[in-house]
Amino acid sequence: MAQAVAVPNPPRPDAEPLLATIGNTPLVRLEKIGRSFPGVEILGKAEFFNPGGSVKDRPALNMILDGERSGKLNHNRTVLDATSGNTGIAYAMIGAVRGYKVKLVLPANASVERKRILKAYGAEMVFSDAGEGSDGAIRLCREIYNANPDIYFYPDQYNNPANWKAHYEHTGPEIIHQTAGRLTHFVAAMGTSGTFVGVSRRLRRDRPHVKCYSAQPSSGFHGLEGLKHMPTAIVPGIYDSAIADGNLWIETEDAYAMVRRLAREEGVLAGISSGCNVHAATLLARELVEHGEPATIVTVLCDSAEKYLSEHFWDE
Repeated sequence: MAQAVAVPNPPRPDAEPLLATIGNTPLVRLEKIGRSFPGVEILGKAEFFNPGGSVKDRPALNMILDGERSGKLNHNRTVLDATSGNTGIAYAMIGAVRGYKVKLVLPANASVERKRILKAYGAEMVFSDAGEGSDGAIRLCREIYNANPDIYFYPDQYNNPANWKAHYEHTGPEIIHQTAGRLTHFVAAMGTSGTFVGVSRRLRRDRPHVKCYSAQPSSGFHGLEGLKHMPTAIVPGIYDSAIADGNLWIETEDAYAMVRRLAREEGVLAGISSGCNVHAATLLARELVEHGEPATIVTVLCDSAEKYLSEHFWDE
């Protein structure tokens, strides 16, 4: 059974009660999945406990607050960004709380659950070519913004430093506190790359002995929604290729299989990127066991599986 460790951090002082619950998510020990790797502990940061249901609540709030402080965001402007779904849901939730209109560009093949959640929050949706993935949404979003820049606040999550800084300021310190000195490795797949870059930079500062491994889909044609194969994708401006100690290449089918394992063995109903992250952690764990190295690996359970229940891989 998975075990969780909470972290007592104060809420953000400039957020409403609902938004103040963003962060301070539990760290879950994946006991059954980790059982195959003696001497290695695998932990997952359970980001589906955030009010918007994903890790993206953190950077979305930070980008909105940064926009307000800079004066670029006010109630005469509509929040506009490209998203594969989770950041859009976070924007829509925060917009509902703080009174902003939200317009989102996302691939047409985004899951029906994500589209319904966005509609429930009242967000306007524009759909890009499904075959172009998140890069197509980015290109269409830029066209919309450039046509009428005065009516939009465009956080541009792929290039906004407030994205990775949310993880530098909050997620990283939470992980350090929760592992109480045991942390040896951090693993995270990359979409905007904000989680990996922010947490890794904090670990470089405060725990320089910790090894940080990125994970990516094994090719540009994959089914890992929201994740980027950097060699063939539009590379986010916030991505720093020099941070990673190594990279793990992930097959779509392996991530799907891990999503099913998380649900059926650990009781953790997590999404596709979470499956990718945990599979990457097991690849690293196997290598560490072969070298006889004890370790504590932390990865990220980015969101719950509730947004993916219409996917066919559940039937396998």
